Amino acid sequence: MYRTPPPKGGVLLLHMKRMLAHFITVFILWAGVFSGSCKPGKPAPSPVSVIPFAKGADVSWITEMEANGRKFYNSSGFEEECMSILKNLGMNAIRLRVWVNPAAGWNNSADVLAKALRTKNLGMRMMIDFHYSDTWADPGQQAIPAAWAGQSLAELQTSVYNHTYNVLANLKNNGVTPEWVQVGNENDNGMLWPAGKASLDMAAFASLVKQGYNAVKAVNPSIKVIVHLSNGYDNNLYRWIFDGLISNGVNWDVIGMSLYPGPADWSTRNDQCLYNINDLISRYGREVMITEVGMSWDQPAACQAFLTDLISKMKAVPGNKVLGVFYWEPQCSVNWNGYPKGAFDNSGRPTIALNAFR
Repeated sequence: MYRTPPPKGGVLLLHMKRMLAHFITVFILWAGVFSGSCKPGKPAPSPVSVIPFAKGADVSWITEMEANGRKFYNSSGFEEECMSILKNLGMNAIRLRVWVNPAAGWNNSADVLAKALRTKNLGMRMMIDFHYSDTWADPGQQAIPAAWAGQSLAELQTSVYNHTYNVLANLKNNGVTPEWVQVGNENDNGMLWPAGKASLDMAAFASLVKQGYNAVKAVNPSIKVIVHLSNGYDNNLYRWIFDGLISNGVNWDVIGMSLYPGPADWSTRNDQCLYNINDLISRYGREVMITEVGMSWDQPAACQAFLTDLISKMKAVPGNKVLGVFYWEPQCSVNWNGYPKGAFDNSGRPTIALNAFR
């Protein structure tokens, strides 16, 4: 049968239409395979959100240093606000300590708020570290605040709760919510001695931690609560304290560690710390944070090697279970307050040690 021939170019046009339809079909099938939409009733997978590794510093001395005329300079020698210098070096988080009624006022609730607002304005993450003392709390001292002297254990529990809640509520009312909160600082043998000394009464120490935890969650349940010990390489210490908390029904979110090796033993300490971390994660199922590190300011090359190796090891722990690493008071220079383990030199500039955070 005779058919009218297609117009000029019609065969080519028909062929192109068929090819286009074929490509559209193939694309739809391909997209369905990779999105899961080709299977009825199966939703497309949600994107996985990975929280960035925290690279931070405790700068709690900063306002006191500024009031005493200390100035800070970037690597090029230009004067700059200290937290901004640290941020430009790759840090994304700040840690701030809280004392109850310190004699000079530094690190009280008002001072913490001032530093917290600066942290927020820089877009940096935040950790609050409660010492539950009027001064330093660490493995060698956990003194009861003067205002809490003579209180019974039950009264101390209330004081811990109220102090924790009030400081955090003050931050919240001013638009600041920290990501992490430590309930105690380097509590190798408990807190608020002698009432909460773990070697004398683990249950009493646990009851104080519980009140701190409850107060944090009452302000904001999303804040992660840290229980912090020193010597991150000491597995026996960590098992003793955290087994004790578990046996007394205490909850927490993150295991905090300090690590202060020397130029000669940092590699060994890093390996021991990593072993401890893997054991603790397996044993308790909690996340870990290195909340304090440091090394003498005049050993910058060794400190950089130490930090680079530590951060690399922490990032490689499976499941992103290690949340970050914080340097303790890197801005210290010229032997500020007798502290030699900062990471700024005597000209007020950061040393190469902090390049590990870039």
